Amino acid sequence: MNPRRAFLTAEWRYLVMLNYEVPPAVLAPLVPAGTTLDLWRGRALASVVGFRFLDTRVLGVPVPFHRSFDEVNLRFYVRRESPGGDVRRAVVFVRELVPRRAIALVARLAYDEPYDAVPMRSSVPPSVVAAPGRLEYAWRTARRWHRVAAETVGEPTLAEPDGEGAFVTDHYWGYTRQRDGGTVEYEVAHPRWRLWAVRDAVLDADVAEVYGPRFAEALSGVPSSALVAEGSPVVVYPPRRLPARAGTVAASVGADRGR
Repeated sequence: MNPRRAFLTAEWRYLVMLNYEVPPAVLAPLVPAGTTLDLWRGRALASVVGFRFLDTRVLGVPVPFHRSFDEVNLRFYVRRESPGGDVRRAVVFVRELVPRRAIALVARLAYDEPYDAVPMRSSVPPSVVAAPGRLEYAWRTARRWHRVAAETVGEPTLAEPDGEGAFVTDHYWGYTRQRDGGTVEYEVAHPRWRLWAVRDAVLDADVAEVYGPRFAEALSGVPSSALVAEGSPVVVYPPRRLPARAGTVAASVGADRGR
């Protein structure tokens, strides 16, 4: 792990990930300045992910009543070549849902991430087990309950390096578009995750209501893949703003955050 002081530490467990091919034109207005879409075999992917936060600490301090909770998010994948020449593969979040307002507020203030607080419920084991079986994360908006779910099959294994499972889980940076058109970068450190194959993967949601009309067609079909990641302890480091020359590119779309 990086010796720099962490902003957040936690365990991320039982990540139900449904992955969809999305036309690049749908994602292009949401790509942060200074980054480009990261494609898998020429295809742009977006993932609906439900998972469990455990033992959450901010700046090393556990927050009472906020240590364990669920999150459901929609994310896609970008890349950026750093000044040192290394390629940073990253995620961009379209919308992140959690059950507590304080969690959403901290994330918005620290990273300007698109968090919202909504009623949530889940069916997951309270601790890490070898065979979790059926996993479900659900959330409610004004009109109805929505859910993402899958049932694990067999034993978890590390994904093939060139497979779609490795692509969607081996992104260790995050980029967030700021309201002034700039971009914030942050690192997320964790080991490679073991993955379960799944059956009966389900996204039962009003996609247009939750994520906006632009995603309605792509996320209403069959996912290109589905998996459950075992997860691990994670460390999220403080954000860093990219140089202004990278931030100016997206100024014209800075107000359109896809929320």
